[in-house]
Amino acid sequence: MSVLTAPGAGSGAGTTRARRLAASALVVGLVAGLLLLVGPLVGPAHGKGTGAGDGGLDIAYVQTAEDGRVSVLLDQGADLTSPLEDVEVSVDDTLVDADVAQVTGQVDRTIVLALDASRSMAGARIAAAREAVEAFLAAVPDDVAVGLVSFAGEVETTVEPTTDRAQVRDAVADLTLRRGTRLYDGVAAAAAATGSTGARSVLVLSDGRDTGGGVDLAAAIAAVEDSGVALDAVALDQDAADVAPVRRMVDAAEGTLVDAQGAAALTDVFAAQADALGRQLLITFERPAGLASLSDVDLSVSATAGGLAVGDRALVDLRAADDGLAGASAAVGRSLVGTTGLLVGGVALAAGVFALLALVLLQHRGPSAAQRTVARYLGETPLTQERTTLRDSALAVTNSLVKQDFEARFSQRLTGAGLAMTVAEWVLLHAGIAVLAGLVGLLLGGLPLLLLLLVLGAAAPYVALRVLHGRRLAAFGAQLPETLTMISGGLSAGLSVAQSIDTVVREGAEPMASELRRALAEHRLGIPVEDALENVADRMGSPDFAWVVMAIRIQREVGGNLAELLDTVAGTLREREYLRRQVRTLSAEGRISAYILVALPILMLGYMLVANREYASFFYTSVLGVLVLAGGGLLLALGSFVMSRMVKVEV
Repeated sequence: MSVLTAPGAGSGAGTTRARRLAASALVVGLVAGLLLLVGPLVGPAHGKGTGAGDGGLDIAYVQTAEDGRVSVLLDQGADLTSPLEDVEVSVDDTLVDADVAQVTGQVDRTIVLALDASRSMAGARIAAAREAVEAFLAAVPDDVAVGLVSFAGEVETTVEPTTDRAQVRDAVADLTLRRGTRLYDGVAAAAAATGSTGARSVLVLSDGRDTGGGVDLAAAIAAVEDSGVALDAVALDQDAADVAPVRRMVDAAEGTLVDAQGAAALTDVFAAQADALGRQLLITFERPAGLASLSDVDLSVSATAGGLAVGDRALVDLRAADDGLAGASAAVGRSLVGTTGLLVGGVALAAGVFALLALVLLQHRGPSAAQRTVARYLGETPLTQERTTLRDSALAVTNSLVKQDFEARFSQRLTGAGLAMTVAEWVLLHAGIAVLAGLVGLLLGGLPLLLLLLVLGAAAPYVALRVLHGRRLAAFGAQLPETLTMISGGLSAGLSVAQSIDTVVREGAEPMASELRRALAEHRLGIPVEDALENVADRMGSPDFAWVVMAIRIQREVGGNLAELLDTVAGTLREREYLRRQVRTLSAEGRISAYILVALPILMLGYMLVANREYASFFYTSVLGVLVLAGGGLLLALGSFVMSRMVKVEV
């Protein structure tokens, strides 16, 4: 007969239901967190189609009039040389009747040129920039308002957006080069100069990185995103590290970055930008009635050009001015989850991981106290848990990944560190810490900081375990001579070895008392005292204690005065401990120097990733940077090994 129930079974059922509810909430939290975190990474619900940047179409701007007439500005890729045919427009997967025409002033279009006027542009570069602007002004459509912002040590809105091309030409010709490059301020000022209505864009030309003194990169990106402008940039003769922050601004605005090598290429680049404005098409249609939402509408445009199917799709805002919004740019590439959603997802995932660790490490093991009482009363062995718990499942998976030889060695390490955990529990906790550290890195600094904190999170528990084990072993070794003296005194007083050890257990300090208590318990279960003491030496990894056990074994076999032997061994160990501490003191300066030399490059890289991301981006945005980082890591590892051998003195 088996014990199936016990007093308080109703409470047990309630506990089971509570655990089921907790597990369900845990799963919901983990899934929600993962969805919110993955949402921004996998892209929008309605992503870009072929895209103008790929030689197709691109929904550039959407505007809704008060009468419900929708105007869509459509960019054509440079590769589209044939006229569009069979144009189809659908709103929330419903086809609508649409008209297609060239843009001739039906929609306000504004572009602001942001030109680098620093002294590094002197000579051929500024001359090429003036020629490029001239080519741009000659090719840009007449209805497009063009403005000019120049930036150096100061930022100046030289020309407000206007259709007077002569005014812009004169302003460019009169540009005076000055010291400094406040690139971020120039981008923010250009975005503000475009105004707040119509299709607005900014074209930036710069030959160097921001020199500081104004807004930072994050503020510039925020200004571009808040203004809703399209940002394109031309990087003139810049290396990968200088281009990286410009690329981040351009990516935030879904724009294009052109890496121009040589001043001669500027004219073609600016002419191509003007040609793109001239090739824009205007699609107009009546806003369908009965839309579920006007603020997030699925707009799709498809057509054929020379037998090639092209198109684009975007989430757009079709509210008119009387609906509370005069017009809205296409939300191409917009993520399903914003920054708030990302933070909520991170918190949900973190809470889920913490709950998982709590359930795994703190969950009740085995039958309840009531079940054990009834089982003893009936003279039977109580059943173990019949249902597989969440903890059992997690530990089973972890156990399958842990080999026996590794488990034995690591279990000794955990026991030696004084941690009452199994190897599977430690591995699970270790993995949870690494995941949480990576999550914090993702929330604070994106992918680079994620990788850095993931590595640190994976290494920190192992380092902490080594430190705990080392400290406990050091304390054990420091107490060993005094322990041997106490055992020797007990033997001299006529006590047995086991009785002398029991005296140490009752009067000694940790960790010696707890380890000898365990050895004494093993001896009382029938294990020879020498074997029980040898198990202590194995758990603690103490060669000194192993020699003590060897001496006891030899004395048991050949005979002699064990008390005198232990006194001699205790004196030897005291001298060894004194010498060990003296050597450690003399080598302290070398060890501290080694620690600093190893930690300094890692800490500096982490600091730069947080404080000045664009400066450190060279190491992960270019092939040369990755090679330098890999080579530096290899040399750092080699240097760490060499220094560890140099400062380590065996006693």
